[in-house]
This record gives sequence, structure tokens and C-alpha cells, in this order.
Amino acid sequence: MAIIVNLDVMLAKRKMSLTELSEKVDVTLSNLSILKTGKAKAIRFSTLEAICEALDCQPGDILEYREE
Repeated sequence: MAIIVNLDVMLAKRKMSLTELSEKVDVTLSNLSILKTGKAKAIRFSTLEAICEALDCQPGDILEYREE
């Protein structure tokens, strides 16, 4: 299963830094960095909800499924 995290794309579209997002969603910079690089094994719905609210987007704008 290949889930691609497009957090960097949404950050660029919203002209927001990872640090700014970290402050808005109250998630550590290191945890957001792990998510952004695709190394995360899971994400809480509450975290995903906070990210979507801060970036004014849908979960599908951040997460994408690709067949391997």
C-alpha cells in the first residue's frame, strides 16, 4: 500500500511554513516533518482535522493512494 502525503504541496499553495502550521495545529515540528516526508506510519483523525482546518482543505488534498 502506498499512501502519499502531499502536505508540502498544500503548504506551498497556502504560502505557509511548516513552523507556522505547527503553531496553528499544536503539533510538534518534528512530528509534522515526519508526516511531510512520508515516514509516518499513522495519523490521528484529530490531527488530520486540525491540519485541514488550518490549511482550508480536504483530507484528500493531503493524502493520496497510489498502487505500487
